[in-house]
Amino acid sequence: MTGDQAKKAVAQQVSVGDAGAARREVYLDYAAATPVDPEVVAAMLPYLTEKFHNPSAPYALARGVRADVEAARAQIARAIGARPGNVVFTAGATEANNLAFACVDGEVVTDAAEHESVLACAQGRACRIVGVAPDGRVDAREVAAAITPQTELVSIELANGEVGAVQPVRDISRAVVAERARRLEAGERRPIYLHTDASQAAGALSVNVSSLGCDLLTLSAAKIHGPKQVGLLWASDDVALRPLVRGGGQESGVRSGTENVAGIIGFAKAMELTLERRSGEAKRLRSLRDRLQRELAAEFPWAVVQGPKAAKLRLPGLLHVGFPGLEARRLVIELERAGVSVGTGSACAASRMRSSHVLAAMGVPDEVAQGSLRITLGAQTSEEDVEYAVAAISGAVRAEAARVGLEGLLAASPAAAAVPVASPAPAGAPLPVTPASPHAKWDMNRAQDVSFCKEDAKTPYAADGDRVSCKDGSAEKGGER
Repeated sequence: MTGDQAKKAVAQQVSVGDAGAARREVYLDYAAATPVDPEVVAAMLPYLTEKFHNPSAPYALARGVRADVEAARAQIARAIGARPGNVVFTAGATEANNLAFACVDGEVVTDAAEHESVLACAQGRACRIVGVAPDGRVDAREVAAAITPQTELVSIELANGEVGAVQPVRDISRAVVAERARRLEAGERRPIYLHTDASQAAGALSVNVSSLGCDLLTLSAAKIHGPKQVGLLWASDDVALRPLVRGGGQESGVRSGTENVAGIIGFAKAMELTLERRSGEAKRLRSLRDRLQRELAAEFPWAVVQGPKAAKLRLPGLLHVGFPGLEARRLVIELERAGVSVGTGSACAASRMRSSHVLAAMGVPDEVAQGSLRITLGAQTSEEDVEYAVAAISGAVRAEAARVGLEGLLAASPAAAAVPVASPAPAGAPLPVTPASPHAKWDMNRAQDVSFCKEDAKTPYAADGDRVSCKDGSAEKGGER
């Protein structure tokens, strides 16, 4: 079967039957939730049945459960290069982030593209919000410049869950260490800590706390094929945590309440499997993501993609692509009818039909942001799923473009059947740009290649090869920010 014939066959499969049921179900929203791995379920089941005992009870059966909880804590601690006593289990990443912020009273520094739980905590006190570049990355130098003698907490996520931008946490750590040393030499007693929410990154990147150089680390089991409503906050010996939930004194008095034993056991198993599979899975997902991007690019040259260009600076299974002039919510509905589930951004914001604060922070025009889809691949995503998704997305975009009268854009795109199943384009190739693009002035297709002028580090100018022409004659490569 030729590539064109295969594409037509998939397009026929995408069509909805008489009963309205999709011919195939393809889940592509792994950044919102991951299915619990069967091995994780198997590890959890005994603690939902015969090993149901409260780990705080005094008898032997309960003490056995307590021992299993502590063994799970030690296993997770080893995975992040920490001591077990510094790990506090929570009901998820949001609680862990709140617990991290509760340990300080002074000023905090964060960036404008953080998860809503971090921004909500920051905005409830004196805070400095650092902007991000058009590719979603924060500049470590700008974070360092935002630190003042009153700053007590810097909170920067390891990777953004909406556009996949990996942040320079290690570089930011150096700035925090330098400020700490300055205070020590000056006799100032105000502490300063670095917190990073690594929830979205744990499945693809190392979360070793020593390598990151952080003082506080947030993780979530739900993002690595573990159970929902279980997460953790690791805190270094120098950090004095303050309880948000008081009562029986569990978790060394920091987080009272009977432990979620099955969830903790599942978390440990999920972390074990993540470490075993992370390298190979990241490579596989990057290949699938790049294929999806190439084929959509060939189909819709006017589409735009957000996030860094360099593979090491973007999460491997995430593609955030926008279709200017279209409504993402309508595309999601059309794709749902075809059996394809995708997101439009953070599930927390999408559930309330709010526009993306991440895209707004990146300076994305409304017509691009409103037509943007966040497509995230995971452990169960196959080549066939990607092939099916390309056909489904192509059909949905074409139908919606025709509905709103954008036939001109469709006329500039090749026919759906002409998109090859196996593209010869190199892996990681960026989406192409057409001169007729209505958003050419702020070209998100090439946000990864855009350069910035020193006089206005947030304003991209038209690039000429690897250089730009700025009002002040200066230039900086965007990827070096």
